[in-house]
Amino acid sequence: MEVVTKIVQLKSIVSRVKGEGKTIGLVPTMGYLHEGHLTLAKEARKENDFVVMSIFVNPTQFGPNEDFLSYPRDLERDKRLAESASVDVIFAPSVEEMYPTNGGISIHAGRQSEILCGASRPGHFDGVLQVVTKLFHLAEPNRAYFGQKDAQQVAIVQTLVRDYNFPLEIRTVPIVREEDGLAKSSRNVYLSKLEREEARAIYEALQIAKETFLSSYHVKMALDEAKAYILSKTTGEIDYLELLSYPDLQPVTEDTKQFLLATAVYIGKTRLIDNIIFSIEGETANV
Repeated sequence: MEVVTKIVQLKSIVSRVKGEGKTIGLVPTMGYLHEGHLTLAKEARKENDFVVMSIFVNPTQFGPNEDFLSYPRDLERDKRLAESASVDVIFAPSVEEMYPTNGGISIHAGRQSEILCGASRPGHFDGVLQVVTKLFHLAEPNRAYFGQKDAQQVAIVQTLVRDYNFPLEIRTVPIVREEDGLAKSSRNVYLSKLEREEARAIYEALQIAKETFLSSYHVKMALDEAKAYILSKTTGEIDYLELLSYPDLQPVTEDTKQFLLATAVYIGKTRLIDNIIFSIEGETANV
């Protein structure tokens, strides 16, 4: 496995791999790898001849009061884990390497970015699209791999690729969970022992909302029951809990067939996100 930090190095590798007629799978990450990231890498390994993993804590997707400086970083550990997942090359650039100039051109993620996580993180998804656009051009992947845990992010990236004719496929990999259901995340390391125990209620609440909705087809009832469960089982604060159509992220209508149940909850100072995507056929939602 190679580790490169310069764009020119990555472009040279990509040119060689493409010249050999091989396919490339890209796994974009911000590092501090966990099993979820490794699952993405393993899926990329199955479907491609060559796997590129980017490790870059992207400053443009952090707000002024967010945890950019304290975001966990451990490149040596990440190297060992990436190699165990048969990654071929890690691209780990500096901020200066990725953003050497600023010509004032920006990307606006649009209406999909103004709800859920985007409502409390203005500009976040603009930054996501900025960095993935650069990575797509630099790595020239045939396929790029994203985790379902960031369902809103996946939907927005899919829209970017569709609407601007990027020559690649977006692959979505299911959420990897702890034994008690908590979605694996780099931010889980911030949780105290008590907070970690409380955090399991997030996924349990989503399951309650799903079952309530499937039995009643009543959106408000499903959300109210899930909110009550979180508030009764944790000391946390709900940022949002929504049931929307997927992947267009619009209010549920009687014609909606695929749904996204998504939440963000502050457990202590740690903001945790989770979701369930599900479908029904031939049923009408009570909205």
